[in-house]
Amino acid sequence: MTDGDEQPPFTDIMNSALEFTIPAAHRMGVKALDVRRGFAATSVPIEGNGNHFGVMYAGVLFTVAELLGGAISIASFDNAEYYPLVKDIQITFKRPAKTDVTADASLSDDEITRITAEAAANGKCDFVLESVVTDSAGETVATTKGLYQLRAHGR
Repeated sequence: MTDGDEQPPFTDIMNSALEFTIPAAHRMGVKALDVRRGFAATSVPIEGNGNHFGVMYAGVLFTVAELLGGAISIASFDNAEYYPLVKDIQITFKRPAKTDVTADASLSDDEITRITAEAAANGKCDFVLESVVTDSAGETVATTKGLYQLRAHGR
C-alpha cells in the first residue's frame, strides 16, 4: 500500500465472515468492534447468552475471547499465505458477567514481525495472545492466555 491508500475494513470483514465461518459465534451475537494490525476487540450481549444462574454462560465468555486470535491474524498477516489456528487456551473466570461483555487483545509490531519471519522460514509459528474480558462497568470478568499458530496454507 502507498500513503493515502485506505486500510481494508477488517472489522467489517470479520463481522461479515462470522455468519459463515463460525455460525455458533454469530448466533451468540458476537461482534467485532475494532480489528486492526496488532489489535482486536469483540463484544457479545448478555441477552440470549445467560445460564440458569442469570449470568453469562462460560462458553460464551470463552468464545468472545478466543475469536481475537483469528481477528488479529486477519489484520496482521497475509491471509493469502497463512491462516491462524488455536492450539491451547486457558481461561480464568474472575467474576460473574451480568451484562454485555467486551474482550480485547493485542500484539506488538515486534511480535508481528517475529511471527511473520518465523512463519516464512518454517511454514508456521506459534504465538501467545492474552485477552481481557470486561463487563459494561469495565470490571474484568475473565482473562485468557491462548497459544495460537500462524500456519502456511497447504501445511
